[in-house]
Amino acid sequence: MKILVVGAGATGGYFGALLARAGRDVTFLVRPGRAETLRTRGLRITGKGTEDWAPLTPQLVVAEDLSEPYDVIILAVKATTLDETVKTLRPAVGPTTMIVPFLNGLAHLDRLAAEFGTDAVLGGTVKVVTKLTPEGDIQRMAPVSELTFGEPSGGLSDRVTALHDTLSVPGIDAIASADVLEAMWSKWAFIVTIGALTCLGRGTVGEVVAVPGGDHLGPALLAEAAAVASASGHPVPEPDLATTTTVVTTPGSPLVPSLYRDLVEGRATEAEHLLGDLTARARELGVATPLLDLATLHLRVHEGRMGERG
Repeated sequence: MKILVVGAGATGGYFGALLARAGRDVTFLVRPGRAETLRTRGLRITGKGTEDWAPLTPQLVVAEDLSEPYDVIILAVKATTLDETVKTLRPAVGPTTMIVPFLNGLAHLDRLAAEFGTDAVLGGTVKVVTKLTPEGDIQRMAPVSELTFGEPSGGLSDRVTALHDTLSVPGIDAIASADVLEAMWSKWAFIVTIGALTCLGRGTVGEVVAVPGGDHLGPALLAEAAAVASASGHPVPEPDLATTTTVVTTPGSPLVPSLYRDLVEGRATEAEHLLGDLTARARELGVATPLLDLATLHLRVHEGRMGERG
């Protein structure tokens, strides 16, 4: 399969590098500045367990040079760039192309289906702990490396089985799911909970937990998110609820999500895609989410300031 990885950042670059190291036919769609960095330094993965990994010389393409369809498009971008990405991808999508988006939330499925057709779009989630260094390298901070994907309509199709064979390479735990929407709702509940917790508390998980009442905020936010998932027909599995509860109540935890980092560093956030969409669904379903509504309002004020700055 010919694979196009959209973006060579912390997530797409990491998984794309693992696929390329295993001999898969991988091309990275990148911006000109990122392309120059990768041509100069190569695609480098650092962190524990990667000491003997040589820099990868990746196959690169920029938007204006896209001219033919790919078998698989792995979409690992932020929701804030989704509309721009959709326009860019048109020459790369053919009648049998599988688009596998690894964005949090669900709104992107409808956006991609509206542009490329329902049959072209799979669902997916990703679990990885990586970040981009100032030099442009990708630093792995934990060994977790999981891709879950499947048909949004459910079941295991032949193409999902074939994709599983392609993505099953050393270093990637590839999971072909018969109920990918459950996995997506579970990840969404987790991301919204930790995002709202840190953005409202303006600190790491550990800093929020350390103050009086802070240890109750995470579970309360999770209860609201889980209630929306249940009302939507995709309840979060109990083991996932237990894991998320532990994550958001761990004393001393330095954990913060990208949503928080974007907020405190004055960048545009995925607030509408993550919290705005979830709370809108809650209203339609008659589910009360007062804490998530407050977090959404908090982030919308930030976005309003961003808009005023141009």
